[in-house]
Amino acid sequence: MNKVYVYILASYKHGTLYVGVSSNLIKRIYEHKTGAIEGFTKKYKIDRLVYYEEGNGIKEAIEREKFIKGKSRKYKISLIEENNPNWNDLSSTWFEEMDSSLRSE
Repeated sequence: MNKVYVYILASYKHGTLYVGVSSNLIKRIYEHKTGAIEGFTKKYKIDRLVYYEEGNGIKEAIEREKFIKGKSRKYKISLIEENNPNWNDLSSTWFEEMDSSLRSE
C-alpha cells in the first residue's frame, strides 16, 4: 500500500491551523510554501508543518483527517505539542537547496 499522510500546518505558534491529507507530503508542503494553489493556506500564509502522521490507505487517512478537523482547537494543539512543543517547522530542511524564502522563519 502507498503511504498517505495527515498533516497540520500553522501560520505560527498558536496561530491559524490547517489540517490536510496527501499521498505526497513533500510535494504538498512545497505547494503550500510557494502558494502554488489558491485557497485558505495561501490567503492566511499557513505553511509551517507542525505535525504529521503516516498511514497506509487513503480511506483511513481521510477518515483521520475528518476526525481531527472535527475536534476542538485545544485537541489539535495537544496533538501538535505532544511531539513538537516548540512548533518547529518539521519541513524546514526539506527545501534547503531551494530559495530560502520558501522556508518558515
